[in-house]
Amino acid sequence: MVRPTLGKSPRLPRLMSDPAAPEPTDAAEAPTEDPRPDGLRSAPSVVVVNTGDGKGKSSSALGMMVRALAADWDVAVVQFIKSGQWKVGEEKLGIQLGVDWHAFGDGFTWDSDNLDNDIAHAQEGWAAAKALIEAGDHKLIILDELTYLCTWSWVDTAEVAATIASRPDHVNLVITGRDAPQEIIDVADTVTEMTEIKHAYQQGIRAKRGIDY
Repeated sequence: MVRPTLGKSPRLPRLMSDPAAPEPTDAAEAPTEDPRPDGLRSAPSVVVVNTGDGKGKSSSALGMMVRALAADWDVAVVQFIKSGQWKVGEEKLGIQLGVDWHAFGDGFTWDSDNLDNDIAHAQEGWAAAKALIEAGDHKLIILDELTYLCTWSWVDTAEVAATIASRPDHVNLVITGRDAPQEIIDVADTVTEMTEIKHAYQQGIRAKRGIDY
């Protein structure tokens, strides 16, 4: 599958005149036509996938967690790779706000000394996530880094896609992780590919609490 890539962002026009500054050569004009399609309709729920190699997939999903909480939705989060011992900031806040939070990850696979245990833990996590989806007690369920379990063949991708497609009508899903399988893309309503242009890691900068976790 050929994935779409993001083009260069247009330069913003200069706000003040600067005789020394070069004239922009690729400035975009502000749109004047309404881009919304005709025949818009409401849907009882949607499936959102955040994939790609860029930063922000989980952060975007957890931003939707806050939005759903503000709408008085029941929310659950299932994390499949991040270790529950990391105590990421969103987990602390989410639990305080009543999010049903489950962490089944053991951390990065390259740090693991027992990959079989990691696989068993991940499969346990998917079983719990499947049960949460089918129970229908939550209006939003975030499946953080689920795509890895599929691409590594730790769980059956066809089963995951079927569970998503047959979910209760009111259950919205957000799925994150690199290399989303085509089967999951096919049953999603919105798919966004995050493209890495530059990352602090490339400059030797460690992950920063409050920014990265």
